[in-house]
Amino acid sequence: MAEYLAAIFGTEKDKVNCSFYFKIGACRHGEKCSRLHNKPTFSQTILLQNLYLNPQNVPITADGSHIPASMTDVEAQEHFDEFFEEVFIELQDRYGEIEEMNICDNLGDHLVGNVYVKFRDEETAERAVAELNNRWFNGRPIYAELSPVTDFREACCRQYEMGECTRAGFCNFMHLKPISRELRRKLYGRMSHGKRSRSRSPDGRRRDHKRKSSPRRHRSRSLERSGRY
Repeated sequence: MAEYLAAIFGTEKDKVNCSFYFKIGACRHGEKCSRLHNKPTFSQTILLQNLYLNPQNVPITADGSHIPASMTDVEAQEHFDEFFEEVFIELQDRYGEIEEMNICDNLGDHLVGNVYVKFRDEETAERAVAELNNRWFNGRPIYAELSPVTDFREACCRQYEMGECTRAGFCNFMHLKPISRELRRKLYGRMSHGKRSRSRSPDGRRRDHKRKSSPRRHRSRSLERSGRY
């Protein structure tokens, strides 16, 4: 029996634990879900809830105070890339190496704008959550928590990746918004260069690559803005 329960844990056959929360770290039923949401006590991955605001998805209010910005797809991608780069660099420089960072393009309340960050180790993720819950971004408080998601392939909608998802933004699996190829090379190439700079030279001596002190390129929506520490 124990082996059977272990085998079905977090799957649709599990009648006790929520399979959606286990796979994607979020559930559309929230606290009202009839199944358990087993929040991890340690994980490499953290979730920053609803952090990204897609200007193309801002709802129109009755008084017209929130009207979606008129922008082309190219401008929207540039806006997203700027957000992604700023958050990625800030988190990696402040807390530690990031293995993977993904942002949901879903429209459901439990997934919209969610930012998932997978650090190299669990201790880094734990420290990041503790500090980020006392910080703000773009005038809004950050809500961070450890996430059970470690394999994003299991969390993503395969139909969406093939352009066949019929539920559009309201799918309950992740629709990950891609960054540009140039930014991917820049950010993850930056990580590879950092590893190489700490390697040893052919003569066996460790290379010391001192970084020149220079101001950060931009902090337009810094995580410290209107922040509390």
